[in-house]
Amino acid sequence: MGAIIALGKDYRDMFQFFRPGFNLTEQRQARADAGQPEHFDESDLYSDVRDSLKALRADGLWLGIAGNQTVRAGGILRGVFARDVDLIGTSDDWGASKPDPEFFRRVAAVVPAEPDEILHVGDRVDNDLRPGAAAGMHTALVRRGPWATIQRGSEEAKTLPTFRVESLLELSPLIRHFNERDH
Repeated sequence: MGAIIALGKDYRDMFQFFRPGFNLTEQRQARADAGQPEHFDESDLYSDVRDSLKALRADGLWLGIAGNQTVRAGGILRGVFARDVDLIGTSDDWGASKPDPEFFRRVAAVVPAEPDEILHVGDRVDNDLRPGAAAGMHTALVRRGPWATIQRGSEEAKTLPTFRVESLLELSPLIRHFNERDH
């Protein structure tokens, strides 16, 4: 997987090395048909997620979760975060996946703010920072996970994001300071 990330390829390309012709959509459906659909819950969240959302909400910010996820995952996310965020949108809901500019146009269309007032938070230079910035959004790089670990030393990871954080808990004070400086 590290080689796929380092080459800037889509993670789904990895499956072709192990099983040429592998179709992730078909395999997800086969698992669901066998009674083992994709699943995640509270225990799968990073430990800083809940406290970060609480702090950002206390700051009066509009919050959304948008990512490359299936319709089923979107339903699970809505159940997990129903009271914490204003919107949950998935690539399957919108028919556009990151890094496609259309995904970011969809985000901008549903957020009640101008693109330059939106902060897109992610762990990937190629899927999050580069296309978010190209859409006119501010970006935050969360430096954890395989993509952030491998892309961490890239020039774009150092220069492109508005913020670079190790934990989501760093966002509230950084955003507050940024907004105070701007006004």
